[in-house]
Amino acid sequence: ITEIREMISFFQSSYTNFKPVRDKTKKKILFDDPDGGLENEEFLPTPDGKKLTRFTDFEGKTSFGMSVFNLGNAIMGSGILGLAYAMANTGVLLFWFLLTAVAALSSYSIHLLLKSSGIVGIRAYEQLGYRAFGTPGKMAAGIAITLQNIGAMSSYLYIVKSELPLVIQAFLKGDTDSDLWYLNGNYLVIMVSASIILPLALMKQLGYLGYTSGFSLSCMVFFLSAVIPTLILTGSAALLITESHMFMCSSQTAYTIPILAFAFVCHPEVLPIYTELRNPTKKRMQQVSNISILVMYTMYFLAALFGYLTFKGNVEPELLHTYSRIDPYDTLILCVRVAVLTAVTLTVPIVLFPVRRAIQQMLFPTKSFNWLRHIAIAIILLTFINMLVIFAPNILGIFGIIGATSAPCLIFIFPAVFYIRIVPKEDEPMNSTPKILAACFAALGVSFMVMSLSFIFIDWTTGGGHAAGGH
Repeated sequence: ITEIREMISFFQSSYTNFKPVRDKTKKKILFDDPDGGLENEEFLPTPDGKKLTRFTDFEGKTSFGMSVFNLGNAIMGSGILGLAYAMANTGVLLFWFLLTAVAALSSYSIHLLLKSSGIVGIRAYEQLGYRAFGTPGKMAAGIAITLQNIGAMSSYLYIVKSELPLVIQAFLKGDTDSDLWYLNGNYLVIMVSASIILPLALMKQLGYLGYTSGFSLSCMVFFLSAVIPTLILTGSAALLITESHMFMCSSQTAYTIPILAFAFVCHPEVLPIYTELRNPTKKRMQQVSNISILVMYTMYFLAALFGYLTFKGNVEPELLHTYSRIDPYDTLILCVRVAVLTAVTLTVPIVLFPVRRAIQQMLFPTKSFNWLRHIAIAIILLTFINMLVIFAPNILGIFGIIGATSAPCLIFIFPAVFYIRIVPKEDEPMNSTPKILAACFAALGVSFMVMSLSFIFIDWTTGGGHAAGGH
């Protein structure tokens, strides 16, 4: 009788500890995939109390340093080439103030995301939206991520399309027939996408790209190290600094905030990187974010400052074109172009991962990992972006609209409203300081969006039309 009672007690405790996940939309129970493949947002139960697997789909194995590389690479993009032009239209002090403000606000918004994620155990941006507002929240987050990252990837491939033929021509060192296929940017962007970007985009886990991210960042460091000596070679630094503008405002100043907001968008990648971080904690991931933002903040400011001080009012929206005026066949400039091309090419797979995950969350939220679907989404995305880059004559205006809408949503509005909805009122009432700050943060994002869109439309109607692009 005693043994029978012990067996009954054992089965009762086992049933109590086992908690299946119920899909509210389809009214059926979903059991955890033994391979961890379900796109499920809950933490795994831990009946033995020995080991807590942080997320259901992957036990973190990526080191702290590799996570910094991946997030830094997600932040960095072709927008670094347009920051000198932005400084030329704002002045040094105003640009520094705006850059500092956007970097600090990006770090705070990541804090909101991590805290919301820690409360409900969700590791996907779209699922945070679902938990906060249901299906409309998930769709809004997924659409914003898709538009933002497609715009970013398009800007990267535009750099490849425009710069790679010039690099090949510089290697040939002479007048060449422009009809040659290897000088056609359309062919080259397809070849780069198929031979380099697609194989990297087919990796199962984002953490595997840590080495390519580190190499990509080192290429941008080389670009920065080449920008600074050029100032010394082209003129007196002290004289240029005294002649530069500290504060100015023009119609093109309207694009500075969208450019900076677009340049610091890494939030869709934060939670996937957090998932794969070894020994993941909110404090550890916040340190990864702060270091990545600080490094990119430094690189952005130095690249903008020295690019602007070198050429001042003559700086072009694409900095490499400005440097080519010195000597298009100069060895240093050629090496810089190769480094920038390598960096933006290796950044595309990092940005593609959250888009694919957003599509999976919107279309296949309960499906386990499937290689065929994983590969098909990557191929379809790259094909669409290549067609956009090849056939669209000018989508810089679209980039400006994307930077003024999706970027403020992903940085300011969504993290704040998700935080307000997800954090229980018992822990933080609506009149508590953290939620008041989050509400102000969301209002700031709305004001940034309205102001940027208004300035851009005014500039279009007055004939400016230099929409901001780049990431």
